[in-house]
Amino acid sequence: MKFHPTELPGVLLIEPDVFRDGRGFFLETFHARKYREGGIAFDFVQDNHSRSERGTLRGLHAQLRKPQGKLVRAVRGEIFDVAVDLRPGSKTFGRWTGATLSAENFRQIWVPPLFAHGFCVLSEAAEVEYKCTDFYDKADEIGIAWNDLEIGIAWPLREPLLSAKDAALPRLSEVRKLLQG
Repeated sequence: MKFHPTELPGVLLIEPDVFRDGRGFFLETFHARKYREGGIAFDFVQDNHSRSERGTLRGLHAQLRKPQGKLVRAVRGEIFDVAVDLRPGSKTFGRWTGATLSAENFRQIWVPPLFAHGFCVLSEAAEVEYKCTDFYDKADEIGIAWNDLEIGIAWPLREPLLSAKDAALPRLSEVRKLLQG
């Protein structure tokens, strides 16, 4: 298993060991000791699973007072997954990193607490599973517009399918005030 640092401190790209033979494959999608040794020393309390069609963009989502770390993987299809640093006082505040995750490459991304998370679907459909370090709390949810120019994410699509909630998310400048308050 390999844990690769990204340009954002704390965000990791994980390549699990995949054992293949004529029957198919086997891999560990989570192993507490190995992940702790790789830099992910968190307890997970909730697992989520979503299915989305090509062109769907979900995000950018975070929680303010109960931030969630997320261990994300695509179990079907292919996605472009993004983390944005929202840590107040961080030298990389507002910067992003992204990775392509797919059912074929088995990669995972670790999005630490106080990072916004989002992804878009590159294949016909994708199913995404992610483990969370805190429970979802609708009243605590914050988000940032997917196309915020201050962040400048290079999404591999121009006109995504968005939920009404995601289409109305504020800019980073507005969220920054919440984070500092």
